[in-house]
Amino acid sequence: MNPFVLGFQDIDKTKLMDVGGKGANLGELCKIEGLRVPDGFCISTETFRRIMEETPALDPLLDQLSLLKVEDRDKISELSGEIRRIIEGIAIPEEICEEVTCLLSRLGEKDAYAVRSSATAEDLPTASFAGQQDTYLNIIGKEAVLKHISKCWASLFTERAVTYRLQNGFGHRKVYLSVVIQKMIFPQAAGILFTADPITSNRKVLSIDAGFGLGEALVSGLVNADIYKVRNGQVVDKKIATKKLAIYALKDGGTQARKIEPEQQNRQVLTDEQILSLTGLGRKIEAHFGCPQDIEWCLVDHTFYIVQSRPITTLYPIPEADDQENHVYVSVGHQQMMTDPMKPLGVSIFQLTSLGPRFKAGGRLFVDVTQMVASPDSRKTLLDTMGQHDPLIKDALMTIIERGDFIKSLPNDEKGVPDKINKDMSSAGFQTQIENDPTIVTDLIKRSQTSIAELKHNIQRSSGSDLIDFILEDIQELKKILFDPQSSAVFMTAIDASAWINKNMDQWLGEKNAADTLSQSVPHNITSEMGLALLDVADMIRPYPEVIAYLHHAKGNFLAELVKFEGGQVAQTAISAYLEKYGMRCVGEIDITKPRWSEKPTTLVPMILSNIKNFKPNASQRKFEKGRRVAWQKEQELLDRLQQLPDGEQKVKETKRMIDLIRNFIGYREYPKYGMVNRYFVYKQALLKEAEQLVQAGVIQEKEDIYYLTLAELREAIRTNKLDYLIISQRKDEYKLYETLTPPRVITSDGEIIAGEYKRESIPAVAIAGLPVSSGVIEGRARIILNMEDADLGDGDILVTTFTDPSWTPLFVSIKGLVTEVGGLMTHGAVIAREYGLPAVIGVENATKLIKDGQRIRVNGTKGYVEIL
Repeated sequence: MNPFVLGFQDIDKTKLMDVGGKGANLGELCKIEGLRVPDGFCISTETFRRIMEETPALDPLLDQLSLLKVEDRDKISELSGEIRRIIEGIAIPEEICEEVTCLLSRLGEKDAYAVRSSATAEDLPTASFAGQQDTYLNIIGKEAVLKHISKCWASLFTERAVTYRLQNGFGHRKVYLSVVIQKMIFPQAAGILFTADPITSNRKVLSIDAGFGLGEALVSGLVNADIYKVRNGQVVDKKIATKKLAIYALKDGGTQARKIEPEQQNRQVLTDEQILSLTGLGRKIEAHFGCPQDIEWCLVDHTFYIVQSRPITTLYPIPEADDQENHVYVSVGHQQMMTDPMKPLGVSIFQLTSLGPRFKAGGRLFVDVTQMVASPDSRKTLLDTMGQHDPLIKDALMTIIERGDFIKSLPNDEKGVPDKINKDMSSAGFQTQIENDPTIVTDLIKRSQTSIAELKHNIQRSSGSDLIDFILEDIQELKKILFDPQSSAVFMTAIDASAWINKNMDQWLGEKNAADTLSQSVPHNITSEMGLALLDVADMIRPYPEVIAYLHHAKGNFLAELVKFEGGQVAQTAISAYLEKYGMRCVGEIDITKPRWSEKPTTLVPMILSNIKNFKPNASQRKFEKGRRVAWQKEQELLDRLQQLPDGEQKVKETKRMIDLIRNFIGYREYPKYGMVNRYFVYKQALLKEAEQLVQAGVIQEKEDIYYLTLAELREAIRTNKLDYLIISQRKDEYKLYETLTPPRVITSDGEIIAGEYKRESIPAVAIAGLPVSSGVIEGRARIILNMEDADLGDGDILVTTFTDPSWTPLFVSIKGLVTEVGGLMTHGAVIAREYGLPAVIGVENATKLIKDGQRIRVNGTKGYVEIL
């Protein structure tokens, strides 16, 4: 076999590095029985590599190109243009020219060919480089084919291809190009077949785009396509487009766009019989490759030809079920304010901490709510709970219920899986006991602190695989604390009281969201205290200019260096004390593998500096007192107005009772998670000590490698001192892929992603809808912050981000309003926004893309929308 030129019959998936993604897939397609694939051959990547190596003039240009960023458009254009000119001018080696001539004469020298680029980074399961390199159609004659081979090589350096590689972190020297030369066919119709619906991701729905002439008209966006949808062997939807143009091949080479006769413009391109025939081929191709495919097809004289197939890289993986039944899955991440992927160790520990099974997909966790959706009894509990967590999840579930075709409703007496937590939480049995026990919150907090102190002491006695057993045992203790019915009942009582206040104050006084104001500056809120405590740290550092100057350039373990400066000891003590109490927190803290503030204290530095810049001394006390005063004034105002109403005395009595429940107990809402994260950090520190032993024994390369093992796998590695390191490498690659995926709120076992919507009544037409979670209207500069460490906030800024968990709270003291893409009424960001009195709208789909950094916006936290001013 010639290493430079390979026929399709000599190619299969093992030749990916020789012929690129497109070439390898064509070789595989040729092996599928009953499939027609136009014949051809590939110029191997070895040829391209050889030409690049033998052209030293390219080296300095490639060096310069690798230093550029996506924004350097002019320089990208200049350098890529120069590289293309050089490559197109290189003479193709004689032996390759001879081999190409020989194959062309065998296939038909006077026939027309498509000459396409096929990169080693193209059509991979993890990245689609489709359309990044060039394709040339209807190329006739040896000289023309050779010339277009050079053009394909050069197209690796078009501006769009270079920019795409820069965006996706592919080195310019690490992507090699093969060229596919394939016999042209001249179809009456052509298009694309997706074996999973590209809009909904439903794996049971096939979608066909079809147009007259060559498929290039569709790919280039010149014409609208007919779109057909097929499910279970039936055409379930058809959109017939008006097709005014088609691209056809010219007799002497090249292509031309032609107008379609008016009487043909609205004709269905494929008959229903042809549609079903094509989808049958699609399923056969999908079965061969083992995943959903994006397939290019052509129709010639009632026969389908397949000219390409590639994996659909944008589909979110489906959680795995043990049966073939229909299932509905809800994202855990959207409820936990952490939609990033989790590493395997993080997933396994969080799963052990949860009640009931969790299903993995795309590095995230999902809950199977099928039984609860099916049962009218548990359905209401589920919808009410999701309405609190994330109303878009609730709306998506309502869509499934209303459709009635996916999950069949059980009779009322056939219970779904009971939701024990919510049953416990909503049970009113504890309410009287809670009201009459003024020390209940402090007792629960003390119990948690005592338990953590015991854990820190006892864990030191365990090592090796015994340590894992100890952690597994302690997780049971953690679950007892987390799901203690008394603990849950405390904050559920406050949540129920908030709902009562909002409903009745609206009904009796026309006062909307009154509980938001009443929730300001409540006692025992560990998360809001954390934000105020960082203002106190700023107060300690403010008098020392040398320390402040040093902090502007702080790196790594800066704390040790602080003592060299005047006031450094004071600063070091203040920051260390803060880390002692809150250092176990971080963004995405439900994943034990995420770096904690204690491990990466530089995370806090921008927030400390921001506090020094934006606030005067003693701001934390003033903020807390102001919130408490505003809440007290609102309470007096409501009670005074209620007194004037019929049955005023009774209304005042009931309302005062509910206000007291909110003030006394809503702050505790944040404590259970703080306790959980505390324990996680103790586990993590102990596990990393064991990881150091594994590094010394040569089992793993760096201690963070343990993050890519489950707890059970880590136990086995510690016990045996052995590990197949390939597992770590594979999981690191998987994690990189998962980072590129956007997790759905709700996904079915068919892979269908169901999106929820907000009702848009009483919202301005141009406004962006969301969920109102903290009252008030504020205008200010939008700051799009995706990474807390990049926060550079000015006084009066509005924070716009994907999600906020408790670790974002120190930023809340600097802002005047909040907009997030994920969240619900009782998620952490909403609770803290209310306590700090910040107008907030959350669950705003694509907020960080629709709103630009620096734009002036208005946030209406009372009605739930954002306006770009």
